[in-house]
Amino acid sequence: MANTIDQDYLAKRQLKKGTAGWVLLAGLGVSYVISGDFAGWNFGLAEAGWGGFAIAAALMATMYFALVLSLAEMSAAIPAAGGGYSFARQTMGTTGGYLTGLAVLIEYALAPAAIVIFIGAAVEELLGINGPLVYAVFYAIFIGIHLAGVGEALKTMMIISGLAVVAILATAVALIGDFETANLFNIAPTEAAGASEILPFGWYGVWAALPFAMWLFLAVEGVPLAAEEARNPARDVPKGIIGAMIFLLFTAALVMFLLAGAAGADVISASGVPLVDALKATGSGELATAINVLGLAGLIASFFSVIYGYSRLVFALSRAGYLPKFLSLTSKRKAPTWALIVPGVFGFAASLTGEGDLMLGMAVVGATISYALMSLSHILLRLRRPELKRPYKTPGGILTSSIALILSLVAMTGVYAFDPRAFNYTLILFVIGAIYFFAYGKRHLVAKSADEELALILDAEHDLDEMDAEANTSTEEPTVSLQAETPRA
Repeated sequence: MANTIDQDYLAKRQLKKGTAGWVLLAGLGVSYVISGDFAGWNFGLAEAGWGGFAIAAALMATMYFALVLSLAEMSAAIPAAGGGYSFARQTMGTTGGYLTGLAVLIEYALAPAAIVIFIGAAVEELLGINGPLVYAVFYAIFIGIHLAGVGEALKTMMIISGLAVVAILATAVALIGDFETANLFNIAPTEAAGASEILPFGWYGVWAALPFAMWLFLAVEGVPLAAEEARNPARDVPKGIIGAMIFLLFTAALVMFLLAGAAGADVISASGVPLVDALKATGSGELATAINVLGLAGLIASFFSVIYGYSRLVFALSRAGYLPKFLSLTSKRKAPTWALIVPGVFGFAASLTGEGDLMLGMAVVGATISYALMSLSHILLRLRRPELKRPYKTPGGILTSSIALILSLVAMTGVYAFDPRAFNYTLILFVIGAIYFFAYGKRHLVAKSADEELALILDAEHDLDEMDAEANTSTEEPTVSLQAETPRA
């Protein structure tokens, strides 16, 4: 009877299997992040100057690369849609799993709010309109595409991301002839401690710039959220997330060096559309208009893919019982309907503030908390579960994840240095989420342990697949048995 109940429960909570290979997963990772190259990171120049921001970016690139290598191992060993939540639950129990998932959820619910505000600025540049109606239209359209099914969504993300990459490369080619090293350091030094031509705001500026440096890579950690929809999770997820990170390091270097080096760090530091303004400043006005259109594609790509990410996280948390169970119900197209809609409504409400930098800061706080917990999960998984099968192993092992852990804690304090409001507001959301868990969610879990949850999911899915196969066999005509079976998508 228990298996019947499990099958009934899981049958209504199924994602579409075998949809994504490693190339699509790498594209998903790039899509998550690519908007960071178009807007947001450049505000870090106003906090630290180019030299200070370069140091901050190098530190955050190190943190993300170490984190990605750690996640690659865990995603191969624990291929579940919960990503960081699933990894943390394996090592830190139900409470640690939920708190990690909550931190990621705060990041993924607020990042689209920040991105849609930047989208509004790009639309205003093109069409002269902005505000809540623009935000609502973008949320409605792209949640609607996700509701059509994951295959359609991932392919759409790849196309949009491709356009964004073309925009970055075209801008780089146009600007390279105008590059001058002096332009990188044209922000005058202040009276801050340690200030110089290279560090105009001193070492404090480097600290305050960390959240903006994160924007160049923020959300790449979301690739494991697609594990249950991958063709071969143990192979495809590690290749996808590492491939995405390497490509993002390349694009980050392009925009950091060429935009400020061609137009001047002072100009780029105050720009809402830095690629466009860099082209205008160097006399490429016609190309700037085209890049503005393609830049909108970059913002849309991240907006679109982070919606995908939050829906899979909410789906996993709900299916496990941490969140209300209706949120994990899936449609006939295997799309998690309410997990797409409910966080979208929350994000839209947050976007009405119109404060993209505040939303960015709050998303970064949620992200850094989750990074610290995920890095700790890797350390504990190595120590407590040495027998766990690991198709991929992190180079450097615990040392690598320890670097990610330390730098994530440093980055979290950087948000406070930049904007104490973002830090405090996020902690309030985190406390509210924790109260919900201890007061209600903890008593309504579907499984008592991570192993039990994963076994329940895999066993029930296997039973459901067998039932589908039997149903298909029973409805076949006798002559069909002589033909080659058509493989499923």
